[in-house]
Amino acid sequence: MTIPESDILKASILIVDDQQSNVVLLEQMLISSGYSNIALTMKPQEVCALHRQHDFDLILLDLQMPRMDGFAVIDALKTNERDDYLPVLVITAQPGHKLRALQAGARDFISKPFDLLEIRTRIRNMLEVRLLYRNLANHSRELESRVLERTAELRESEARYRSLTELASDWYWEQDGDGAFTKVSGPVQEMLGLRVDVFPEAEPAEPQDGWNEIQRTALLTHIAGRTPFVGFLFERVNDDGSRQEFRVSGEPMFNEAADFIGYRGIGVEVFSRT
Repeated sequence: MTIPESDILKASILIVDDQQSNVVLLEQMLISSGYSNIALTMKPQEVCALHRQHDFDLILLDLQMPRMDGFAVIDALKTNERDDYLPVLVITAQPGHKLRALQAGARDFISKPFDLLEIRTRIRNMLEVRLLYRNLANHSRELESRVLERTAELRESEARYRSLTELASDWYWEQDGDGAFTKVSGPVQEMLGLRVDVFPEAEPAEPQDGWNEIQRTALLTHIAGRTPFVGFLFERVNDDGSRQEFRVSGEPMFNEAADFIGYRGIGVEVFSRT
Protein backbone atom coordinates (compact mmCIF):
# COMPACT_ATOMS: atom_id res chain seq x y z
CA MET A 1 0.00 0.00 0.00
CA THR A 2 1.43 3.37 -1.02
CA ILE A 3 0.26 6.89 -0.22
CA PRO A 4 -0.12 9.29 -3.17
CA GLU A 5 2.10 12.35 -3.01
CA SER A 6 -0.97 14.57 -3.30
CA ASP A 7 -2.42 13.06 -0.11
CA ILE A 8 0.81 13.69 1.77
CA LEU A 9 0.90 17.34 0.67
CA LYS A 10 -2.76 17.79 1.72
CA ALA A 11 -2.13 16.35 5.20
CA SER A 12 -3.11 18.58 8.12
CA ILE A 13 -0.16 19.96 10.11
CA LEU A 14 -0.10 21.99 13.34
CA ILE A 15 2.99 24.04 14.28
CA VAL A 16 3.38 24.71 18.01
CA ASP A 17 6.17 27.06 19.15
CA ASP A 18 6.23 30.08 21.47
CA GLN A 19 8.80 31.84 19.25
CA GLN A 20 7.17 33.62 16.33
CA SER A 21 10.36 33.48 14.26
CA ASN A 22 10.38 29.67 14.48
CA VAL A 23 6.69 29.46 13.58
CA VAL A 24 7.21 31.66 10.51
CA LEU A 25 10.30 29.73 9.43
CA LEU A 26 8.58 26.35 9.69
CA GLU A 27 5.44 27.62 7.96
CA GLN A 28 7.40 29.04 5.03
CA MET A 29 9.42 25.85 4.73
CA LEU A 30 6.23 23.75 4.57
CA ILE A 31 4.59 26.04 2.04
CA SER A 32 7.67 26.00 -0.19
CA SER A 33 7.62 22.17 -0.01
CA GLY A 34 4.06 22.08 -1.30
CA TYR A 35 2.08 21.54 1.94
CA SER A 36 -1.23 23.38 1.92
CA ASN A 37 -3.09 22.52 5.13
CA ILE A 38 -1.11 24.25 7.90
CA ALA A 39 -2.30 25.59 11.26
CA LEU A 40 -0.28 27.63 13.78
CA THR A 41 -0.36 28.34 17.48
CA MET A 42 2.00 29.95 19.97
CA LYS A 43 -0.15 28.81 22.92
CA PRO A 44 0.62 25.22 23.95
CA GLN A 45 -2.47 25.07 26.17
CA GLU A 46 -4.62 25.23 23.00
CA VAL A 47 -3.07 22.16 21.34
CA CYS A 48 -5.40 19.48 22.75
CA ALA A 49 -8.55 21.39 21.86
CA LEU A 50 -7.23 22.09 18.36
CA HIS A 51 -6.33 18.44 17.84
CA ARG A 52 -9.75 17.24 19.01
CA GLN A 53 -11.34 19.66 16.57
CA HIS A 54 -9.13 19.07 13.52
CA ASP A 55 -7.54 15.64 14.10
CA PHE A 56 -4.13 16.68 12.75
CA ASP A 57 -1.98 14.28 10.78
CA LEU A 58 1.18 15.84 12.26
CA ILE A 59 1.96 18.12 15.20
CA LEU A 60 5.32 19.93 15.12
CA LEU A 61 5.87 20.58 18.82
CA ASP A 62 8.55 22.69 20.49
CA LEU A 63 9.61 21.27 23.85
CA GLN A 64 10.95 24.42 25.51
CA MET A 65 7.93 26.66 26.14
CA PRO A 66 6.85 28.66 29.20
CA ARG A 67 3.86 27.73 31.41
CA MET A 68 3.27 24.45 29.55
CA ASP A 69 6.23 22.70 27.96
CA GLY A 70 6.11 20.13 25.19
CA PHE A 71 6.22 17.16 27.58
CA ALA A 72 3.04 18.40 29.30
CA VAL A 73 1.40 18.82 25.89
CA ILE A 74 2.29 15.20 24.98
CA ASP A 75 0.81 13.93 28.24
CA ALA A 76 -2.37 15.92 27.59
CA LEU A 77 -2.65 14.59 24.02
CA LYS A 78 -2.60 11.04 25.35
CA THR A 79 -6.06 11.63 26.83
CA ASN A 80 -7.52 11.73 23.31
CA GLU A 81 -8.98 8.21 23.22
CA ARG A 82 -10.00 8.61 19.57
CA ASP A 83 -6.36 8.48 18.46
CA ASP A 84 -4.00 5.78 19.76
CA TYR A 85 -1.26 6.95 17.39
CA LEU A 86 0.34 10.16 18.74
CA PRO A 87 1.37 12.18 15.62
CA VAL A 88 3.97 14.34 17.39
CA LEU A 89 7.31 15.43 15.92
CA VAL A 90 9.17 17.31 18.66
CA ILE A 91 11.54 20.24 18.18
CA THR A 92 14.40 20.60 20.65
CA ALA A 93 17.89 22.03 21.07
CA GLN A 94 18.60 19.76 24.05
CA PRO A 95 20.18 16.40 23.07
CA GLY A 96 19.04 14.86 26.35
CA HIS A 97 15.42 15.69 25.58
CA LYS A 98 15.28 13.58 22.44
CA LEU A 99 15.20 10.19 24.13
CA ARG A 100 12.90 11.47 26.85
CA ALA A 101 10.45 12.77 24.23
CA LEU A 102 10.45 9.44 22.38
CA GLN A 103 9.86 7.60 25.65
CA ALA A 104 6.97 9.99 26.40
CA GLY A 105 5.24 9.07 23.14
CA ALA A 106 6.61 11.36 20.42
CA ARG A 107 7.25 9.64 17.10
CA ASP A 108 10.36 11.53 16.00
CA PHE A 109 12.37 14.69 16.67
CA ILE A 110 13.94 17.69 14.90
CA SER A 111 17.09 19.30 16.24
CA LYS A 112 17.77 23.01 16.66
CA PRO A 113 19.33 24.87 14.95
CA PHE A 114 17.23 23.74 12.00
CA ASP A 115 18.57 21.74 9.11
CA LEU A 116 15.87 22.32 6.47
CA LEU A 117 16.71 19.18 4.49
CA GLU A 118 16.44 17.10 7.66
CA ILE A 119 13.13 18.76 8.57
CA ARG A 120 11.60 18.11 5.15
CA THR A 121 12.74 14.47 5.19
CA ARG A 122 11.49 13.71 8.69
CA ILE A 123 8.16 15.45 8.13
CA ARG A 124 7.50 13.61 4.89
CA ASN A 125 8.49 10.22 6.31
CA MET A 126 6.33 10.68 9.37
CA LEU A 127 3.33 11.83 7.35
CA GLU A 128 3.61 8.81 5.08
CA VAL A 129 3.62 6.47 8.08
CA ARG A 130 0.75 8.39 9.68
CA LEU A 131 -1.46 8.16 6.59
CA LEU A 132 -0.64 4.48 6.12
CA TYR A 133 -1.67 3.90 9.72
CA ARG A 134 -4.94 5.75 9.12
CA ASN A 135 -5.69 3.75 5.97
CA LEU A 136 -5.03 0.45 7.72
CA ALA A 137 -7.23 1.46 10.64
CA ASN A 138 -10.05 2.47 8.27
CA HIS A 139 -9.68 -0.78 6.33
CA SER A 140 -9.83 -2.77 9.56
CA ARG A 141 -13.03 -0.99 10.61
CA GLU A 142 -14.60 -1.57 7.20
CA LEU A 143 -13.67 -5.26 7.29
CA GLU A 144 -15.09 -5.63 10.79
CA SER A 145 -18.30 -3.94 9.68
CA ARG A 146 -18.59 -6.29 6.69
CA VAL A 147 -18.06 -9.34 8.89
CA LEU A 148 -20.75 -8.16 11.32
CA GLU A 149 -23.10 -7.46 8.43
CA ARG A 150 -22.40 -10.85 6.86
CA THR A 151 -22.89 -12.57 10.22
CA ALA A 152 -26.26 -10.89 10.64
CA GLU A 153 -27.26 -11.95 7.13
CA LEU A 154 -26.25 -15.53 7.82
CA ARG A 155 -28.18 -15.63 11.07
CA GLU A 156 -31.24 -14.30 9.28
CA SER A 157 -30.77 -16.84 6.52
CA GLU A 158 -30.33 -19.63 9.04
CA ALA A 159 -33.56 -18.68 10.77
CA ARG A 160 -35.34 -18.55 7.42
CA TYR A 161 -34.07 -21.99 6.43
CA ARG A 162 -34.97 -23.41 9.82
CA SER A 163 -38.49 -22.12 9.34
CA LEU A 164 -38.64 -23.54 5.83
CA THR A 165 -37.41 -26.89 7.10
CA GLU A 166 -40.06 -27.04 9.78
CA LEU A 167 -42.89 -25.92 7.53
CA ALA A 168 -42.21 -27.03 3.99
CA SER A 169 -39.53 -29.65 3.59
CA ASP A 170 -39.78 -33.39 3.37
CA TRP A 171 -36.17 -33.86 4.41
CA TYR A 172 -33.11 -32.02 5.68
CA TRP A 173 -29.32 -32.41 5.44
CA GLU A 174 -26.14 -30.85 6.83
CA GLN A 175 -22.45 -31.22 5.99
CA ASP A 176 -19.42 -30.03 7.96
CA GLY A 177 -16.55 -27.95 6.58
CA ASP A 178 -14.84 -31.07 5.21
CA GLY A 179 -17.94 -32.21 3.33
CA ALA A 180 -18.86 -35.02 5.73
CA PHE A 181 -22.58 -35.39 6.41
CA THR A 182 -23.57 -34.62 10.00
CA LYS A 183 -27.37 -34.76 9.56
CA VAL A 184 -29.35 -36.51 6.87
CA SER A 185 -33.06 -37.02 6.42
CA GLY A 186 -33.80 -37.86 2.80
CA PRO A 187 -32.01 -39.12 -0.31
CA VAL A 188 -29.39 -36.37 -0.72
CA GLN A 189 -26.47 -38.79 -0.28
CA GLU A 190 -27.83 -41.00 -3.03
CA MET A 191 -28.22 -37.94 -5.23
CA LEU A 192 -24.51 -37.25 -4.77
CA GLY A 193 -23.59 -40.88 -5.43
CA LEU A 194 -22.60 -41.80 -1.87
CA ARG A 195 -23.24 -44.89 0.24
CA VAL A 196 -25.88 -44.28 2.89
CA ASP A 197 -24.00 -45.98 5.72
CA VAL A 198 -22.20 -43.22 7.61
CA PHE A 199 -24.80 -43.03 10.38
CA PRO A 200 -25.25 -45.88 12.86
CA GLU A 201 -29.01 -45.56 12.69
CA ALA A 202 -29.09 -45.67 8.89
CA GLU A 203 -29.65 -48.83 6.91
CA PRO A 204 -26.57 -49.54 4.74
CA ALA A 205 -27.53 -49.15 1.12
CA GLU A 206 -25.91 -48.79 -2.24
CA PRO A 207 -26.74 -45.68 -4.27
CA GLN A 208 -29.62 -46.40 -6.58
CA ASP A 209 -29.09 -46.11 -10.31
CA GLY A 210 -31.18 -43.77 -12.39
CA TRP A 211 -30.13 -40.41 -10.99
CA ASN A 212 -29.53 -37.70 -13.60
CA GLU A 213 -25.73 -37.38 -13.84
CA ILE A 214 -25.81 -33.88 -15.35
CA GLN A 215 -27.91 -32.65 -12.45
CA ARG A 216 -25.67 -34.52 -10.01
CA THR A 217 -22.58 -32.78 -11.41
CA ALA A 218 -24.29 -29.37 -11.18
CA LEU A 219 -25.31 -30.00 -7.57
CA LEU A 220 -21.79 -31.08 -6.63
CA THR A 221 -20.45 -27.93 -8.31
CA HIS A 222 -22.73 -25.76 -6.18
CA ILE A 223 -21.56 -27.45 -3.00
CA ALA A 224 -17.87 -27.41 -3.94
CA GLY A 225 -18.13 -23.70 -4.80
CA ARG A 226 -19.91 -22.91 -1.53
CA THR A 227 -22.71 -21.15 -3.39
CA PRO A 228 -26.35 -21.12 -2.32
CA PHE A 229 -29.03 -22.67 -4.53
CA VAL A 230 -32.82 -22.59 -4.32
CA GLY A 231 -35.30 -24.97 -5.91
CA PHE A 232 -32.64 -27.03 -7.71
CA LEU A 233 -34.39 -29.75 -9.74
CA PHE A 234 -33.06 -33.30 -9.36
CA GLU A 235 -34.68 -36.39 -10.86
CA ARG A 236 -34.21 -40.12 -11.17
CA VAL A 237 -35.76 -43.05 -13.00
CA ASN A 238 -36.21 -46.10 -10.79
CA ASP A 239 -35.63 -49.72 -11.81
CA ASP A 240 -39.37 -50.24 -12.28
CA GLY A 241 -39.53 -47.32 -14.75
CA SER A 242 -41.19 -44.90 -12.34
CA ARG A 243 -39.85 -41.34 -12.27
CA GLN A 244 -39.31 -39.04 -9.29
CA GLU A 245 -38.49 -35.33 -9.14
CA PHE A 246 -37.08 -33.49 -6.15
CA ARG A 247 -36.46 -29.82 -5.48
CA VAL A 248 -33.41 -29.15 -3.33
CA SER A 249 -32.29 -25.90 -1.69
CA GLY A 250 -29.03 -25.37 0.16
CA GLU A 251 -26.67 -22.73 1.47
CA PRO A 252 -23.16 -22.54 2.95
CA MET A 253 -22.81 -21.89 6.68
CA PHE A 254 -20.27 -19.55 8.30
CA ASN A 255 -19.32 -18.81 11.88
CA GLU A 256 -19.08 -15.34 13.48
CA ALA A 257 -15.55 -14.94 12.06
CA ALA A 258 -16.94 -15.58 8.55
CA ASP A 259 -15.13 -18.94 8.32
CA PHE A 260 -16.86 -21.65 6.26
CA ILE A 261 -18.18 -24.40 8.56
CA GLY A 262 -20.34 -26.49 6.25
CA TYR A 263 -23.52 -26.75 4.20
CA ARG A 264 -27.17 -27.25 4.98
CA GLY A 265 -30.20 -27.84 2.81
CA ILE A 266 -33.77 -28.98 2.48
CA GLY A 267 -35.63 -30.99 -0.13
CA VAL A 268 -39.09 -32.00 -1.17
CA GLU A 269 -40.40 -34.57 -3.62
CA VAL A 270 -42.53 -32.72 -6.18
CA PHE A 271 -43.34 -35.42 -8.71
CA SER A 272 -43.67 -39.16 -8.78
CA ARG A 273 -45.14 -41.22 -11.63
CA THR A 274 -45.16 -44.95 -12.26
